[in-house]
Amino acid sequence: MSNDVTTTDGGAMAAPPTRRRRALWVAGVAGLTGVVGLAALGGVAARDDKPTSGRASDAQPSTNRQNVSDDGGAGENADGAKENSGQDPGDDWSGDDWSGFDDKSGKDDKSSKDDKRDEKDRTKQVPCDTDKLIQEITFANSRDGGVLELAKGCTYNLTRTDEYGNGLPVITERITLKGDHTTIGRDSSADYFRILNVAPSGDLTLKGLSIKGGQTIERGMNVEPATVWAPYSTSVRSATATPLATPAAAPAAKPTVTAAKPATATAKPVAAAAKPVAAAAAAKPVAAAAKPTVTAAKPVVAAAKPVVAAAAVPLVEEPSANDGAGVLVQPGGRAEIIDSELLYNQSGGNGGGLANFGTAKLSKTTVAHNTAFFYGGGIFNAGLLQVDESKIKDNNAIIGGGGIANGGAEIFTEDVDGGSVWVYKSEISDNRTLGFGGGVLDVEGTTTLHETTVTDNTALLAGGGVAVADSHLNLKKVTVAKNSTAGVGGGLAVAFDSAATVEDSWIKDNTAGFFGAGLYNEDSVTTLRDSEVVGNRAVGPLGSGGGIYNTDGGELTLQRTKVTHNFATLPPGGISNGLGSFVRLDDKSVVSANRPTNCLNVPDCF
Repeated sequence: MSNDVTTTDGGAMAAPPTRRRRALWVAGVAGLTGVVGLAALGGVAARDDKPTSGRASDAQPSTNRQNVSDDGGAGENADGAKENSGQDPGDDWSGDDWSGFDDKSGKDDKSSKDDKRDEKDRTKQVPCDTDKLIQEITFANSRDGGVLELAKGCTYNLTRTDEYGNGLPVITERITLKGDHTTIGRDSSADYFRILNVAPSGDLTLKGLSIKGGQTIERGMNVEPATVWAPYSTSVRSATATPLATPAAAPAAKPTVTAAKPATATAKPVAAAAKPVAAAAAAKPVAAAAKPTVTAAKPVVAAAKPVVAAAAVPLVEEPSANDGAGVLVQPGGRAEIIDSELLYNQSGGNGGGLANFGTAKLSKTTVAHNTAFFYGGGIFNAGLLQVDESKIKDNNAIIGGGGIANGGAEIFTEDVDGGSVWVYKSEISDNRTLGFGGGVLDVEGTTTLHETTVTDNTALLAGGGVAVADSHLNLKKVTVAKNSTAGVGGGLAVAFDSAATVEDSWIKDNTAGFFGAGLYNEDSVTTLRDSEVVGNRAVGPLGSGGGIYNTDGGELTLQRTKVTHNFATLPPGGISNGLGSFVRLDDKSVVSANRPTNCLNVPDCF
């Protein structure tokens, strides 16, 4: 599971047993972390100097009324990704509510009027005063929730944290925060803390707000992405650093990922409860070179004997104390973020802008310029996540999932299994990671992208646009374009017992340093229907399979699909199929105009 595991009431949980993990992938890129340093991630280091201690108190000083800055308002939000010409938006993959939120559209007039009256009765006006905001949230928690209308154009400047690392009271009831070009942010000189935390009983709605500058911090450590991923891939362990012609040559030494500032105290717990989180004593070192082995057999389900508590695997993932610098949603909690922004938040763990372990929905929202030291620079998910008509852009994650990470591989303790992610009519662009999945990463979860663009993202090791392992991936009417990696899978990297379906989509103009500039498929079943793989380039000295690289027992099926005008340094430029792998082309698919050749080991393709 995740690091610094806590129960929902803030207490420490017994460490779950190690589970067998299937190896992930990377081909010949062990030393490639030297190609891109931390500077390339656009300012991963902490932006603010940590102040002296003694700032933590329960009270928040009031602030003077301020106008939000030009970049702090919630005015510029996405109006949806580009729709492909000739496509019918009203198909079975519509953007209807998917994540379990209540659909009130079907209520009768009487119920709607009653709801409006109830909301009006529960609505409170909050002046541009930080103390008043904290006070009203506290009151709303104590009286079964409420609607708080925040002052227009105000910046609520948070300067103190509670003892659990939260800038505002933990949301324990159904509370709505409504703003109008309103910002809730952490003061640049304040101690480290997240902005909002939704408890298992909480239900938070944000409208018209910017959540800005939250910052949590991980304990001092050195973590290299290649080291994290190496135990899951024989090719990474056995490979040596290979210089690339393009991108630019790597510096002499590989950079290490070091937290900007070590925490000065024991990690704070996530939940607002009396029990503090026990520090991660004797934390597991970064995984060694050997593949992980099964350390304990799975518990046998038997009616006669109870399962030993220490051997039981929790049903849900739990957040760590550093997850979710902007907004954290705990298991059982719910959050809906509408016409808002999550900006410039930095997590010492997972989820710079948002870490969701419950149920979350984003609509017409921008998640930008956030950073995570582990996974999910913009968003980390281990629950149910729906993203509609939103922008996920310019985010950074060190280990994986620059834009969105649905789960993550093991670092110190166990992995975090991904949940379910649905992204509709959105843009995922200009995100970066030193590891896997520049735009999107999925580890043991399910991810669906529909009428969405994934463009201009970068991953150093694999999956410039999208990377999945032991996962289900569904793309429909999606454009994956202009993404890049120094390793494998410039557009898509699908690996290790994953199942991927790509329909009515475009994989074009992506770049890889090694294999599969458009699509890299390893030990997985991938189907492309009515799609195009065009203009992709495997440009390294060993680059091959400019369009598609299929290997290690991978199964690839192309139906009514074009693979054209792709390039590779070594043949083939179109589709490279390894021994023991399978490629099936129907008679309506076209593989042509690829350089230097079209196919290798593909029946009926030359």
